[in-house]
Amino acid sequence: MKRIVLFLITNVAVMLVLTIVVRLLGLDQALAANGLNAGGLLVFSAVFGFGGAFISLLLSKTMAKWSTGAQVIGEPRNENETWLLATVKKLADKAGITMPEVAMYEGEPNAFATGAFRNSALVAVSTGLLNAMSRDEIEAVLGHEVAHVANGDMVTLTLIQGVVNTFVVFLSRVVAFFVDKIVFRTERGTGPGYFITVIVLQIVFGVLASIIVAWFSRRREFRADAGSATYLGTPQPMMHALARLGGLPPGELPKSLAGFGITDRSGFMALFATHPPIEERIRALQAQR
Repeated sequence: MKRIVLFLITNVAVMLVLTIVVRLLGLDQALAANGLNAGGLLVFSAVFGFGGAFISLLLSKTMAKWSTGAQVIGEPRNENETWLLATVKKLADKAGITMPEVAMYEGEPNAFATGAFRNSALVAVSTGLLNAMSRDEIEAVLGHEVAHVANGDMVTLTLIQGVVNTFVVFLSRVVAFFVDKIVFRTERGTGPGYFITVIVLQIVFGVLASIIVAWFSRRREFRADAGSATYLGTPQPMMHALARLGGLPPGELPKSLAGFGITDRSGFMALFATHPPIEERIRALQAQR
C-alpha cells in the first residue's frame, strides 16, 4: 500500500514539475495563444503515461501466467514441488514478505518474479532451470527473485516507466506543436505536420526512455543478487548459478516480463538490456564476499 501511495505522489510531483517548467519558460502562454492548453496536455500525458504503466502492473501476474503458460503449484504433486514451495517459503520469511505464489513453466533456463504488491506476488521458474541446476543454485535464483519482490522492484520500475512515459507524451506534443507552427507554418489549429511529428518524436523519445528504464533495471539486478546472498548467508550459490547461466542459452521471456527474468545482451544492445553482463554480476558478488 505504501508503494501505491508513492506511485500517486510521484504522479502528482511529475505534473507539478512540468507545470513549473512550462510556466517558467513561458510555454503555457505561447501554447495558449495558439490554441493549445498546457494544463489539459499535462493531464492527458499523466493519464496515458502513468495510467498505462499502472494498468500493466495490476495485470502483471495474470499476463505472466498467460504468456508463459506458468502453472501455479497448489498442492505439491511430487518431492521436487514440495521442496520448491518449502524453499520459497523459507526465503519469503527471511525477506519479511508473505509467501508468493510459486509457478513452473516449460522453457529454457530462466526465472522471474512479478505482481503489483510485495505480499501477493508470483515467483516462477522454468523446467529448464530446474533440470540444469543443483538445488543450492536453484535456491540462489529463487532468493534473487524473492529479493525483487521484497525490494518492491515491480512497483519501482512501474514508477520509472510512468515518469518517462509522461515526459515522452508531453514533450513530443509540445515540440510537434512548435514544429507545426514554425516549419510547416500552420496558422490555425494543427496541421498534418503536427501529427507526423508527434509520431516520429514518440518513437525517438520512446527509444531514449527505454535506455533510461533499462539502466535503472540493471541497477536493481545487483541489489537482487546481493539480497540472495544475504538470505543464503553466502554469495557462492548465486555466483555458481550465474556462472552456469553464462554457459546456458537464456530462456526468452515475453517483453512485458523481460525486466524480471535472467537475460543478458552485448554490444550496442547492452544499452537496452534489463540485466547487466553476468561477469559484472559475479564480480559484484565477489566484492561482497
